[in-house]
Amino acid sequence: MPHTILLHILNEDAVVGEVEELPDPSAQFLTLMAPRLRDGRDVTYLMPETNVVLYPWSRIHSVEILPTEGEEEIVTFIRE
Repeated sequence: MPHTILLHILNEDAVVGEVEELPDPSAQFLTLMAPRLRDGRDVTYLMPETNVVLYPWSRIHSVEILPTEGEEEIVTFIRE
Protein backbone atom coordinates (compact mmCIF):
# COMPACT_ATOMS: atom_id res chain seq x y z
CA MET A 1 0.00 0.00 0.00
CA PRO A 2 1.57 3.32 -1.01
CA HIS A 3 1.98 6.04 1.60
CA THR A 4 1.51 9.73 0.82
CA ILE A 5 4.34 11.87 2.16
CA LEU A 6 5.25 15.54 2.31
CA LEU A 7 8.94 15.88 1.50
CA HIS A 8 10.74 19.00 2.77
CA ILE A 9 13.77 19.67 0.56
CA LEU A 10 16.56 22.08 1.47
CA ASN A 11 16.05 25.52 -0.15
CA GLU A 12 13.02 24.30 -2.18
CA ASP A 13 9.26 24.12 -1.77
CA ALA A 14 7.83 21.02 -0.12
CA VAL A 15 6.80 18.23 -2.51
CA VAL A 16 3.95 15.76 -2.05
CA GLY A 17 4.13 12.24 -3.49
CA GLU A 18 3.72 8.55 -2.83
CA VAL A 19 6.23 5.95 -1.67
CA GLU A 20 5.74 2.18 -1.77
CA GLU A 21 7.41 1.66 1.63
CA LEU A 22 8.32 3.96 4.46
CA PRO A 23 11.84 5.37 4.04
CA ASP A 24 14.73 3.16 5.13
CA PRO A 25 17.32 5.11 7.18
CA SER A 26 20.18 3.15 5.61
CA ALA A 27 19.15 4.02 2.01
CA GLN A 28 21.10 6.58 -0.02
CA PHE A 29 18.04 8.14 -1.62
CA LEU A 30 14.25 8.35 -1.39
CA THR A 31 12.09 7.24 -4.34
CA LEU A 32 9.07 9.53 -4.75
CA MET A 33 6.26 8.70 -7.19
CA ALA A 34 3.82 11.25 -8.68
CA PRO A 35 5.67 14.34 -7.36
CA ARG A 36 3.61 17.52 -7.10
CA LEU A 37 3.40 20.66 -5.02
CA ARG A 38 0.98 20.85 -2.08
CA ASP A 39 -1.68 22.51 -4.20
CA GLY A 40 -1.44 19.84 -6.91
CA ARG A 41 0.56 21.89 -9.44
CA ASP A 42 3.60 20.48 -11.25
CA VAL A 43 7.01 20.90 -9.62
CA THR A 44 8.75 23.68 -11.58
CA TYR A 45 12.17 22.00 -11.83
CA LEU A 46 10.72 18.70 -13.12
CA MET A 47 9.31 17.92 -16.55
CA PRO A 48 5.49 17.56 -16.50
CA GLU A 49 5.63 13.90 -17.62
CA THR A 50 7.97 12.89 -14.75
CA ASN A 51 6.46 10.05 -12.68
CA VAL A 52 9.32 8.99 -10.37
CA VAL A 53 12.10 11.08 -8.77
CA LEU A 54 15.06 9.94 -6.65
CA TYR A 55 15.99 12.46 -3.94
CA PRO A 56 19.31 11.99 -2.11
CA TRP A 57 19.05 12.10 1.69
CA SER A 58 21.63 14.90 1.76
CA ARG A 59 19.02 17.23 0.15
CA ILE A 60 16.10 16.20 2.40
CA HIS A 61 15.32 18.23 5.51
CA SER A 62 12.41 16.13 6.78
CA VAL A 63 9.65 13.75 5.73
CA GLU A 64 6.04 13.97 6.91
CA ILE A 65 3.83 10.91 6.52
CA LEU A 66 0.32 12.14 5.72
CA PRO A 67 -2.70 10.22 6.99
CA THR A 68 -4.70 8.22 4.48
CA GLU A 69 -8.48 8.50 4.27
CA GLY A 70 -8.92 5.37 6.38
CA GLU A 71 -6.52 6.54 9.11
CA GLU A 72 -7.77 10.10 9.34
CA GLU A 73 -9.72 10.70 12.52
CA ILE A 74 -11.94 13.73 12.90
CA VAL A 75 -12.28 15.06 16.42
CA THR A 76 -15.26 17.27 17.02
CA PHE A 77 -16.53 18.98 20.11
CA ILE A 78 -20.25 19.39 20.65
CA ARG A 79 -21.42 21.95 23.10
CA GLU A 80 -24.71 21.16 24.77
